[in-house]
Amino acid sequence: MKIRGAVLDRIGLPRPYVQSGPLTVSDLDLAAPGPGELLVRIEAAGLCHSDLSVVDGNRVRPVPMLLGHEAAGIVEAGDTDLPVGQRVVMTFLPRCGSCPACATDGLTPCAPGSAANGAGTLMDGGIRLTRDGEPVFHHLGVSGFATYAVVDRRSVVPVPADVPPVVASLLGCAVLTGGGAVLNVGKPQPGQTVVVVGLGGVGMAATLTALAHDDVRVIGVDQVTDKLDRARALGVHETYTPEQAADVKATVVIEAAGHPAALETAIGLTGPGGRTITVGLPRPDARISVSPLGFVAEGRSLIGSYLGSAVPARDIPRFVELWRAGRLPVEQLVSSTISLDDINAGMDALADGTAVRQIIAFD
Repeated sequence: MKIRGAVLDRIGLPRPYVQSGPLTVSDLDLAAPGPGELLVRIEAAGLCHSDLSVVDGNRVRPVPMLLGHEAAGIVEAGDTDLPVGQRVVMTFLPRCGSCPACATDGLTPCAPGSAANGAGTLMDGGIRLTRDGEPVFHHLGVSGFATYAVVDRRSVVPVPADVPPVVASLLGCAVLTGGGAVLNVGKPQPGQTVVVVGLGGVGMAATLTALAHDDVRVIGVDQVTDKLDRARALGVHETYTPEQAADVKATVVIEAAGHPAALETAIGLTGPGGRTITVGLPRPDARISVSPLGFVAEGRSLIGSYLGSAVPARDIPRFVELWRAGRLPVEQLVSSTISLDDINAGMDALADGTAVRQIIAFD
């Protein structure tokens, strides 16, 4: 079938992207779903730094590639347990359920899923996208910047019809990553303080999830004052720039900026016995400089958390229930709604640090 999607042909083009045009919105051919796969009509897709990191070359992927990994839509076809008409959340790391990594309860990414993501294929190693007869790679098993997608059943989680498309799309990456780091790794207790360093989409999702806990003090840290204002509007108790936060000490510190300086800041804000949890993805050659003494002498720990150490099929329903209860207002993460044709301008806004979550809404 014919679809329309945003394809990345060249990595590392100069900014502004609205001029260099790394992403081209074009017509493609999408093959029918194979065994264990689904055809999904995309309803909403979010722009995330993981998309930008492919555009700017921080994450090298094969090209041409149809980008987009945070999305939700409606099942249109497929021979699986999910019926036609079911709304699903896309998840960017499929889990096979049988490898040793899948036995770690979310701690370690699925090995076959990670391999497929790196190769730009679906879980079975296949490619369902072509343009002018040439293959186009899949982005993290989703390729959600398009009108339709074929995905592996293990790349989606069904959600009830009352979950709006925009909310559903955010559950698959921003909320699962940021919120999962809070629920699965941070596990704050009443009376404790949670600090979130980096208030983009993932950081704001971590902030909202921390605020959903009773009697937990939540502090936001970012260099962009507009994001600090937005965090205060969400109910954060205190906000600081990194320079202002020097005297803060917390039990749980989430780093969600993907920058070595942010991780160094997060480590410095972690109090005795506390946990620094890093979910941001820096450049592969990034390095930090910290003293190891505090980890030993003060019993502090540094923990990496990919996809919020989440098991999507388990955790997405937990977030749905928090949203339904009014304790997780996911809609407030949306900073703007754009069209698919505005995708390059959206990448510029991401790179500028002015956007929290931009959503592509498909009619």
